[in-house]
This record gives sequence, structure tokens and C-alpha cells, in this order.
Amino acid sequence: MGILPIEVDILPPCDDRIFKLLLTAPDAKPALMSLLSAILGRKVVDVVVHANEVPNSDVNEKGERFDVNCKIDDGSQVNLEMQLHNMPEYRDGQRKNTKWRGVYYLTDLHSSQASKGLPRYDNLVRTYQVTFCAYNVFPHLPGFVNSFSLRHDETNELLCDAIQIIFVELSKLEEIVKKPVSEMTDLEKWSVFFRYAQDPSYRATVNEVIESEEGLQVAGEMLMSISKNETERAIFRSRKKYEWDAVASMKVEMDEAREEGRVEGRAEGRAEGIAIGEERGVKLGEKRGRNVRNREIAQNLIKLGLPLDQIIIATGIAREEAEQLSHIPN
Repeated sequence: MGILPIEVDILPPCDDRIFKLLLTAPDAKPALMSLLSAILGRKVVDVVVHANEVPNSDVNEKGERFDVNCKIDDGSQVNLEMQLHNMPEYRDGQRKNTKWRGVYYLTDLHSSQASKGLPRYDNLVRTYQVTFCAYNVFPHLPGFVNSFSLRHDETNELLCDAIQIIFVELSKLEEIVKKPVSEMTDLEKWSVFFRYAQDPSYRATVNEVIESEEGLQVAGEMLMSISKNETERAIFRSRKKYEWDAVASMKVEMDEAREEGRVEGRAEGRAEGIAIGEERGVKLGEKRGRNVRNREIAQNLIKLGLPLDQIIIATGIAREEAEQLSHIPN
């Protein structure tokens, strides 16, 4: 039958919330160490998960929310991110938003290391930023794992190994998933698990992958438990509804703004008008959808009878707002 039975509707581990639950729960340590070992190419024997938010220096700034922020046995910092949906990007194919977001997280986490007195920069621990993407970031590169560090432009000499950024493109696994599981690398197994666990047509392969390694067995059992949890299913449905509504709303706003941009930009040329419209559409769509998702999730959890304290933790909304929603008739 396998750890993930074919008749069970499995939640996708490449969803950022499910991804985080799988790797940061109290019993998830063997799974997290296994994944980190696969990424770093050496056995990780200990890991501590830290808070997933970096505190703001200004209360008006938007907080950074990490998916899995941890420290491993040699003191190195590792931040793991899952990016399921395409980020808003320009149509030049450069994926700058995705790439530069990873660079921002990497450098911010590295520079946030505590120091006493005058810092010794050579004593700072290594920092790794690992981003799993369900879409192509480097379509011109054949490999699904692409790693970058600080090197000389001409000689390729390594300046230092203090920081490293790694992209794992789950969209490039079509041939890998066809391989015998016995021939897959550990990172290939984990990537197949993240991408295909939800798909019933790959359930036999995914179960074989899970059963091949202890850390993956832990992740598989936790995924099964999460998928059967009605509260988590309700949160997942609410998040998906928000995402669909937000995408639809953004497309409408973009179409309207694009048309407005065409009209305003005709005097300066058709191409410039389209660019103005697209930029306004993205801004309008993002502004409209900013707070809708968390409210909808909270309302669904209230209907399920979940305590307000747990709802506040799960959604991040203010207590006053949660109390107001709890008094709205169903």
C-alpha cells in the first residue's frame, strides 16, 4: 500500500506552509537533517530551527518571513525557501525578482549575525540560501540544481566561502523521475518527493522514494498526517481560494490598467503605453489583495471552532480583528 495510499488526497509538500510544517515540527528533525545533508553534500548531524521572521528595525516596515531558518552542526546558517508560484516578473525572461529576492534574504541573514564589540568578520559563520522553485529560473542551464558563490569574473578564484546561494528547480525533473530510485541521488529523491507527492499517477514512485531513506520516511508520515488534518485542509483551501481570487483580480486590473496605459501612452508610442499599463496593473492587483487571504483563512477556522489564540498564530491577524470576525454571523 505504501506510506501515501493512492486513495488519499495528499496536500502538496511544495506549498510553502506544508513545506514549513514538514521541516519545522518538533518531530521533523530527522527529515530536516536528511534534506540538509542532501543539499550540502555532507552528513548533517545536528540542526536547530530558529524563528522564521527577522524583526523589523522600523515598525512600519514589512517583516521578512523565512520558511525554514536553521543552524547546523558546524554553526552555519541555512535558510530554505519554497517558491511554488511564479513571482511577478518582467517579460525579459531574466527572473530578476526571484533571483534578487534570494540574494536579499542571503545577505540580510548573513549580516544579521550578532557580534560583541568590534566584529571579526572572518569569524562569521557561513550562510546558505536555498530556494526550491516549481518553475524554471535558469532555462538555459540543463541542471536542476544551480549554485552560486563569490568568485573572480575571469579566473574563477573563490573570494570566500562565507555565502552561497542555491536554486533547486523542481520543474526540471521529467527525466529524473523516470530513473530507478536506486540510481537517484539524495537530493533528486527529495526533489521528486516535493514535486510529485500530491500526484496520484506518481504515487508508487514517490512511495519507493520515501521508503528508501529514513528522513524521507519521517517526511512521508508527517505529510500523511497533515493531509488528514481537517484544520490544515481548511487553511490550504482558504489559501488556494485567495490565490485564485487574487490572480483573477490582478488579471482584470492589469487588463484595465493596460488599456488605460495604451490610451495615455499613445502620444509617446504604443510600446511605452503597454509597459505603463502592465506596471500599473501589477501595483493595483497587489494593493487590492494584501489583507484578504488572512481574513478568509481566519473566518474558515472560526467556523471550525478553533480557539482564537490558535487562529491568531496560524494567520497572523490582530487579536482585535479576530474577535470582530468571530462575532460575524455564519
